[in-house]
Amino acid sequence: MTAIMESFFIFCLLMLATGCVAGILAGLFGIGGGIVIVPVLEMTLGFVGVDPAIRMHVAVATSLAIIVPTSISSARTHHQLQAVDFEIVKRWAPFVLLGALSGAWIAAQVHSHVLAIIFAVVALATALKMIFFPKVRNLTDDVPRDSLLSVVPISIGCLSSMIGIGGGTFSVMTLTLFNQPIHRAIGTAALLGLVISLPGTIGFIIAGWNDVRVPDMNLGYVSLIGFALISPATILTTSFGAKIAHSFSENRLTILFGVFLMVAAVRLFYCALI
Repeated sequence: MTAIMESFFIFCLLMLATGCVAGILAGLFGIGGGIVIVPVLEMTLGFVGVDPAIRMHVAVATSLAIIVPTSISSARTHHQLQAVDFEIVKRWAPFVLLGALSGAWIAAQVHSHVLAIIFAVVALATALKMIFFPKVRNLTDDVPRDSLLSVVPISIGCLSSMIGIGGGTFSVMTLTLFNQPIHRAIGTAALLGLVISLPGTIGFIIAGWNDVRVPDMNLGYVSLIGFALISPATILTTSFGAKIAHSFSENRLTILFGVFLMVAAVRLFYCALI
């Protein structure tokens, strides 16, 4: 086996493994898997020689593209288990969409380390509360209807699009703070992930369309090879993760999600500060 073939084989294995892990997490926690896909894809793109100046752009864009089918698969499974609140989706979707488009547009102008630290602070604070105070998680008795609260879904869409995640991490955190049951928060977040990932993907395709630094087999900043390798694995494993989620009690799943957030936050702090 030549060095080039060996490198390509390792690349394929990494992509398939990433897809499996991301799919299980998508179904289990209602996230799009981007928190796993982005760092692994960025590392793998370096392995195959993608320009460092656009490596994160390609990783984020490809992650959002992969989250589109993952969100559909996850949301369908949670809907079958009656865990999607369509009323919340209907109210939040326009604002999440606006945020996602804005996030894709400004992503290249905001330093990724700043975004990582902001995300890590919010995730760590919420993780500590969910782990140590799982029963005291509501700021309100229900999701507020005040028009001023549009800033919440706009922020979720914007920040999620910027860092290449489906928004499940932010959405689940927020919905549980608004006194939504954890299973319903996860199912609703899965559908909101589609509202974030689809326009975000389109935005990154347009932004990278004329960038001469993008590698072959790219559609704008979206890597078609990465999409083709990771997407099938995420779709195959997402329903498995969703079924696992409904085998846990609400209290245990809340604490488990808190642990996941803590690990993600610590990793983001480390990556941003080194």
